[in-house]
Amino acid sequence: MSEELNQAPTVSPEVYKAAFRNHPAGVAVITTQTPNGPAGLTASSVFSASATPPIVVFSISAHSSSGPAINASESVVVHLMGADQVDIAKTFATSNIDRFADTSMWRTLPTGEPCIIAAPVWLRGRIISRMPAGEAVIVGVEILEASVQDDVMEGPGPLVYHNRAFHQLTEDSKLT
Repeated sequence: MSEELNQAPTVSPEVYKAAFRNHPAGVAVITTQTPNGPAGLTASSVFSASATPPIVVFSISAHSSSGPAINASESVVVHLMGADQVDIAKTFATSNIDRFADTSMWRTLPTGEPCIIAAPVWLRGRIISRMPAGEAVIVGVEILEASVQDDVMEGPGPLVYHNRAFHQLTEDSKLT
């Protein structure tokens, strides 16, 4: 059995990506402040790793234009996006644009990081770990501050990424 485990992977990147196209994920926008100004990206790889202490994890692709800035940062803000923030998620997923051009969309937290005003949930934290993983870096963030809108459960529902498109979860999509 151990000989089988030592063999090179046989799954092609195309097959692997196709498998995950059918696995929906929540959408987040991750922002940070750099010496050159704010940076941010859209991520569908964010998940809760621990409640005590509160830790979230996400991955940064080597192909992300903002990845190096976020990877070099000490702190980030993770914004969990609702379906009514799809335009913001699309903006932060678009390369070669000024994602912070619309200054009415964000504000600077007292700690210096850019924060998306419309996000129903944001989590500010310090990066506590980085792990290379193929063409990506896995980042662990200890959450130091959180903001959850009072009506977050009454809003339009979470924004989900599935099969290369954004979707909205609603009560009608509930199975049980």
